[in-house]
Amino acid sequence: MRTSEFDFALPTELIAQEPLEPRDRSRLLVVRRETGRFEHRIFADLPELLATGDILVRNNTRVVPARLLGRRELTGGRWEGLFLRELTVRGSIFWEILATTRGKPGAGEQVVVGEGEGLRLTLMVKEEAGRWLARPESDQPAMSLLERFGSVPLPPYIRKGEAGPSDRPRYQTVYAQVAGAVAAPTAGLHFTDDLFARLDERGIGRADLTLHVGIGTFRPIDAERIDEHVLHAEWAELSPKTAETINTARRRGGRVVAVGTTSARVLETAAKDAQGQNIRPFEGETAMYLRPGHAFRGLDALVTNFHLPRSSLLVLVSAFAGVELIQEAYAEAVRERYRFYSYGDAMLIL
Repeated sequence: MRTSEFDFALPTELIAQEPLEPRDRSRLLVVRRETGRFEHRIFADLPELLATGDILVRNNTRVVPARLLGRRELTGGRWEGLFLRELTVRGSIFWEILATTRGKPGAGEQVVVGEGEGLRLTLMVKEEAGRWLARPESDQPAMSLLERFGSVPLPPYIRKGEAGPSDRPRYQTVYAQVAGAVAAPTAGLHFTDDLFARLDERGIGRADLTLHVGIGTFRPIDAERIDEHVLHAEWAELSPKTAETINTARRRGGRVVAVGTTSARVLETAAKDAQGQNIRPFEGETAMYLRPGHAFRGLDALVTNFHLPRSSLLVLVSAFAGVELIQEAYAEAVRERYRFYSYGDAMLIL
């Protein structure tokens, strides 16, 4: 299929710049695949839209304050980078960083992140696509240093990526646990503790998996055809306990409701080599690219936000619900002035 089939026009004012409060007041477009009908609800209505015995599968990754702002010690010029991961090479600790600064720093150059003495990083090895291996001049754990010196890595379409103090707790799900993501699994941002309590009362279960959302989530499909696109790999884990919880719910007739495209990718990865509709434990990197024609085995329904045009996430949602139906749903959302992208409204596909 051509990538142009996953394009759409979006008025700029519909790109949400701030989240709603409380979280579950976001609007919810319900898309029913069998009938092609739409319903306009709010996210707090979710317990009424699901059934006793259904199970929500959530991505419990935690966004790290991965945006690094500083200066080049050699020139005094501004430097900006994005922490991607920590690596151990021949017994030494390195950070893999995507540098977005102007100029051409060289190997061996130092940058200082933060005010005053700050955090000193030595740029060691330049890799492809603006990535560097850098050595932190501190023996403290990476997560501790990022908490002190980093900031929230907001997507560039939200205030040009400039985060404020309120974004650190808000650009995070209320159930985030396992640190490692550089972007939030945004479908989960709508949930509140009160909403989970109401879901519990309805007998709707939940289980957690982990997928650390990487920088590739922002990368559009540049190829002319979607099958020419290479999806980025991301680390994921679905534990034996989660697999058994999901399989038990299904045996009892419950639906598996994936919270977000990240959860959907892990579920489909874990179902790939399983028998029937069972889920198997999984740990490792997944680069599964879900496109139209894929036979979904790991999920029965999907909670998702509205995604960027020409993105692999929009392709995934279209694979699950059908290309034409998603085109109609997005056109409906634009007509009804839904809020789009990370801090925007949500869609429930049943």
